[in-house]
Amino acid sequence: CRSLREQWITLMTYVRGKIGVITGAGSGIGRALALQLNREGCELYLSDINGESLGETLRMLSRKDVPANGQVLDVADKAAMHAWAGRIDAARGHVDIVINNAGVALIATVEECDYKNLEWLMGINFWGVVYGTQAFLPLLRKSRQGHLVNLSSVFGLIAVPTQSAYNAAKFAVRGYTEALRQEMHGT
Repeated sequence: CRSLREQWITLMTYVRGKIGVITGAGSGIGRALALQLNREGCELYLSDINGESLGETLRMLSRKDVPANGQVLDVADKAAMHAWAGRIDAARGHVDIVINNAGVALIATVEECDYKNLEWLMGINFWGVVYGTQAFLPLLRKSRQGHLVNLSSVFGLIAVPTQSAYNAAKFAVRGYTEALRQEMHGT
């Protein structure tokens, strides 16, 4: 059993010279991942719905010698997600790491939450993960050792009042990803 530090060092050694994709890279976890992977020498394809914050992330990357590309993208747009994957496929032929990170929050009781807001959240937090997985899985299969990370949350394990929409999306991401992991075992 290796320590967490040893596992992290192994991962960071792995990413050097690899090609990574991160959605929601304009802030938060996505930005932190982009900065870390860039420091470790991973070529990046970053997306975010907010072009200004995405540009800020790109400017913050410390390794200017490591290629990094940004794409303003709504992960809830299936056609746009597949088109982005197609452009990366044409340019690079494969990817090694895909991190479906983009996500939003909504605070409302079940009674208060209208369909429009629920569909908006599910479009990003669940369908964005599905579209990212489906769009990039063929490119990951072309990698010698592809890694797919679909971010969920502790709210994908427990239900919390005023978080029914977020809970539903994160429970769905977890179930979808666990089934995929089993299907991909040994590949």
